[in-house]
Amino acid sequence: MVEYELVWEIFNECANNQMRDVFFKDVTTDDPEKEVRKCLKDSVNASIEREDLSDGSIVFHVNDCGLLERYTFTPV
Repeated sequence: MVEYELVWEIFNECANNQMRDVFFKDVTTDDPEKEVRKCLKDSVNASIEREDLSDGSIVFHVNDCGLLERYTFTPV
């Protein structure tokens, strides 16, 4: 199991509003994508793209019917 700091960002859908909701959480898991799917709960239409960064972080870019979210897992 790996311990991560999770930063979950939900982007605002309003065109001229650049604010977003940001949540922080400590997560211990071997499967970060499973944690993302837990946050999405019953959403079956969400597209999820994984990006592995050179510093060991894993970023999931999610589009859930037009609602954009980003989940960044950084090893601690």
